[in-house]
Formats: sequence, structure tokens, C-alpha cells
Amino acid sequence: MRKILGVLGFAAVALLAGCDKLGDKPPAFHNTDVTGVDYAKGFALTDHTGKPRTLEDYKGKVVVIFFGYTQCPDVCPTTMAEMATVMKELGPSSADVQVLFITVDPERDTQELLSHYVPAFDQRFVGLYGDAAATAKVAKEFKVFYAKVPGADPGSYTVDHTAGSFVFDKQGRLRLFVRHGQGPALIAHDLRQLL
Repeated sequence: MRKILGVLGFAAVALLAGCDKLGDKPPAFHNTDVTGVDYAKGFALTDHTGKPRTLEDYKGKVVVIFFGYTQCPDVCPTTMAEMATVMKELGPSSADVQVLFITVDPERDTQELLSHYVPAFDQRFVGLYGDAAATAKVAKEFKVFYAKVPGADPGSYTVDHTAGSFVFDKQGRLRLFVRHGQGPALIAHDLRQLL
């Protein structure tokens, strides 16, 4: 009986391996596949033009969400510049990608400031903001850490924050977590898999 079960088990594995060869293999991502996690289901914020926005508004596109702030000295501008390069690498396919920048500094990142900062990297990028309560709510939903770090005076603080990006597929499902500093080529590869 054990022999028969062993042979059947081997046959099942061989059959599954054969399916991989037929194209049923899931996409191979360079970044962290988080498909099926039970968080980051959405947001309700305002975009840099003053329009209320939710994740649903971007269904039909691959969505990349990054949490940051405009006065960030390093991680935020490099991430946004990296995503601008990714859009160039994707060529015409970039029309099906939406990059969203959610501020974790609602005290200083006004609609006007976001409207200058975010599109400066790529005109298609959208900045999103909310009041302190809305920011805390969306950060909790996405399991994003952020905390003020005092500066020389009250207005010169920095904000420590999660440095990765979240990628949603065209159906609005969270699929990937992109660690900071992956490089445009690896991100573009993964976005192509979702496109």
C-alpha cells in the first residue's frame, strides 16, 4: 500500500511539474510576493488636484503606492526618480501603470506642495493626502510605520517611515512589496508580469 501511495504521489508531482511546462506556472517576481495578505485593501484620501480618491478609482491599472513626504532628504526622491525610470523602461505599457505617493506628513504636505512635488518626477504620478486621522488610518491599513523625529526647531522635523512600495494588480489586489533600492530593471520586470 505504501508503495502504491508513493508511486501515486510521485505521479502527482510529475503531473504538476508538467503543468508548469504548459504555462500554468505563476509569474516569477524579483520582489516580495504578498498575494493573499489580509491588509492594504484600500484608502480614502484626496489627490493633489483636490479630488477625493480611493483605490477603486485606479482599477484596470497596475498601481504602485509609496508612502513618503516631500521634505524627505533621500529615500523619497530616490524612490520617485526610480519609478520615473521604470515608467520610461516600460514604454507604451506605462499607460497601464499608476504611481501614487501618499504623504505621511499631512502637517506640511499641503495640496499645493504635493501638486508641484509629485508630478515633477512624472506628470502621471498622483500625490495623495489626508488629515492626521486619515493618514493614521491608511498607514494602519497598510501596516506602514511613520514617526516624527524632532529637528532643531518645531518645523524642521524629519519623518521616519516604511521605505518600500506596494504593488496592486489590475483587479485591485495587493501582489508585491518592493523593498527600497531594488533598481528600476527589477521593478519593471515585475510590473510587466502583472501587465
